[in-house]
Amino acid sequence: MIRYQLKCKCAHGFDSWFRSSSDFDEQKAGGLLNCPLCGSDKVEKALMAPNVATSRKIAAARSSAGPEEQQTVAAPATAEEAEMRRAMKAMKDYVTQNADYVGDKFTTVARDMHYGDAPQRGIYGEAAFNEVRELQAEGIEVMSLPSLPEEKN
Repeated sequence: MIRYQLKCKCAHGFDSWFRSSSDFDEQKAGGLLNCPLCGSDKVEKALMAPNVATSRKIAAARSSAGPEEQQTVAAPATAEEAEMRRAMKAMKDYVTQNADYVGDKFTTVARDMHYGDAPQRGIYGEAAFNEVRELQAEGIEVMSLPSLPEEKN
């Protein structure tokens, strides 16, 4: 996984995780990247310095930080960001509580429902970027569930 610092045309800064640098490029080209603050799809990588975790750095950080510091999670920068995170979490919780998890069979089940070969119901699961694009090209409505920072800790 790669974490990029991103910025939109309005200069809002935010971070996002990607499986690879090509994953970022594909999502950008597909119009799937949006600023969480203003919604702009004009998103670019921001200049960032690499932070390579070495065993010495990790050991030094653990020995110098108290227990409460080691468990600290970065808080949202603004009230709007905090509200956006609450809304995204509520949406994700609603989907996971009210839809069926179909795992890696998502594209097959979505197609079966779309073409009337399976009963309509809410589903969620995993799909590759190119599979999502193919579903969209067929007129099948899909959307990605947000990945929240606290889920990666």
